[in-house]
Amino acid sequence: MRRVALIYNPASGQHSGRRSSHIQSALAVLRDAGIDAEALETHAPGSGKSLALAAVRQGYDAVIACGGDGTVHEVLQSLVGTNVALGVIPLGTANALAQNLGLGRHPVKAMRALVNAEPVEIPVGRIHFREENGARGWRYFTVAAGVGADALLMSSMDPGLKRRFGYALYMLEAFKIWASHPFPLFDASFSIDGNAEPRVEQVSQLLAIRIRSFGGALGVLAPGATLHKKDLSLVAFKTRSRLQYLRFLLATLVGRQTFSRTIELLDADAVECRVLNGSKSRVFVEADGEVLGVLPARIELARETLILLVPPHAEP
Repeated sequence: MRRVALIYNPASGQHSGRRSSHIQSALAVLRDAGIDAEALETHAPGSGKSLALAAVRQGYDAVIACGGDGTVHEVLQSLVGTNVALGVIPLGTANALAQNLGLGRHPVKAMRALVNAEPVEIPVGRIHFREENGARGWRYFTVAAGVGADALLMSSMDPGLKRRFGYALYMLEAFKIWASHPFPLFDASFSIDGNAEPRVEQVSQLLAIRIRSFGGALGVLAPGATLHKKDLSLVAFKTRSRLQYLRFLLATLVGRQTFSRTIELLDADAVECRVLNGSKSRVFVEADGEVLGVLPARIELARETLILLVPPHAEP
């Protein structure tokens, strides 16, 4: 790396008051290594994408997203398909990509690891969806994309409370959804191994997972998923049973989840999701923890790739 832009969200995470100190320390690490570095602050939703695009046009060879998975998600949109590498510094509430890369939770230690990181070309996911206004949209993703209750969870999170209570708020909101959500079924059409005839299932929750481990309590959700994988690792919940949801979640927290015909782990090239005929349910869609819209949706791997800064000894 010769020239690096640090893009940070001043409101991300529970400790935003320390943000300036962390950013200045990260800049010092880069400059001590002889790297030309500049910090750029986001000012509104979506501005991370604009700042990253400007960095690409101005000739930076790496952009480091300093924040949670939402900040990474914004920056990612402008870097896929370019020669500019993406790095990650954990400064948010959820830092799944950083944890998967073995970067820990300390921003300065993570920055030191990134100084010695290798640029690695990886596939990325892409999700197509319908926005609330009816328009069609799409996004790249690196961590996971979800359709169903997990996206409803993200839509229910109050940003202010999220900054104040952090991961505890996720747990509280997840319990409320588990206790009250009807888990409506929708159609999922899986394209597997290039077969012309898709496999169709009715599911209440679908997750497309791109990382080996989320870190923390959740850990490994989909065994076999990695950033290098050239198809999708999908977890399909073909049930509306609260008890089966609870059993699976508790087993996952202790690393002992199993899969079956009811909650299935499968590989696919792509999956298309639609509401059932006659259903009036609004089924939400998310990627990397960001609520995007509602069904219909298609999840696939993008033709474009991403250059990711992978620290030494990481197992992405």
